[in-house]
Amino acid sequence: MYKCFLLVLLCFLPLPAHALTVTDDLGHELVLDAPAQRVLALYGAFNEIALSLEAGDRLVARTAADGDLPELAALPVIGTHMRPNPELIVASQPDVILQLAGRQEAQTQTEALRSLGFHVLTFTMESFEDIFRVTGKLGVLLGRRTQAGDLVSDWKARLAALRTDPDRHTTVRVFYEARYQNLLAAGSRGIIQDVITAAGGVNVVREPKKLVSCNEEALIRADPDVYFIQRGPMNPDAPPPDARPHYRNLSAVRSGRVLYGDEKRFARPGPHSIAAAEELSLQLRHFSAERISQQ
Repeated sequence: MYKCFLLVLLCFLPLPAHALTVTDDLGHELVLDAPAQRVLALYGAFNEIALSLEAGDRLVARTAADGDLPELAALPVIGTHMRPNPELIVASQPDVILQLAGRQEAQTQTEALRSLGFHVLTFTMESFEDIFRVTGKLGVLLGRRTQAGDLVSDWKARLAALRTDPDRHTTVRVFYEARYQNLLAAGSRGIIQDVITAAGGVNVVREPKKLVSCNEEALIRADPDVYFIQRGPMNPDAPPPDARPHYRNLSAVRSGRVLYGDEKRFARPGPHSIAAAEELSLQLRHFSAERISQQ
């Protein structure tokens, strides 16, 4: 009876004044007495946000995919985003693990890590709004709330500047090639859609998916103003469109309006996504002005 009374009493006691609470996108709540000091991110964007918040010293390990970030290159590797090694994670002793929402295999790994006693926060990263929201959450987690607010305000101002750019002409119709073999295009959901829209473009593929299987007949009917090809692991050896027999008559190919971009920069959400939109905006502005001058 006495133990029950203590438990009830504890439920009504206020949290310590310095306690912080972070709730992830799946409803899991983490309460800490102080900002997290040892963080393990299983998705690169979370590392990039931590670095942007000047909290890179809190990152204790990385996945194999994050070796290209110089600030993280010397950190121990714990496997991949989809298949982290539990023993290596135990050795890194993180206060909290950050995971990306989405594929079931990753969530299975998340539950396995929770069963080992780790705190895991899972976040969705598919849009600019997601990037802003998650940055705010990580600002709280890392004790960088003010820096996170300033960072998000700067990103929003940069995107607003793109929308109000006086040199932004008529919208340009864009086809974004994610993969050439068994043609995959960016659909109307996901960060690529946000980047294209912010840059002043219109995605000609309207299916509400991140990636859409597309046949060449549909592409020819769409006849985009600009053909964008991503380069990276998903599309490593794509030949130029003018070397593809069925693509040569596309307006974009005939007019030389073919763009190339790094897959990680354009297709994987993170702080770099704002810069990707700015880069694409400059390119589309040029093509838009060129098209108007030819009319």
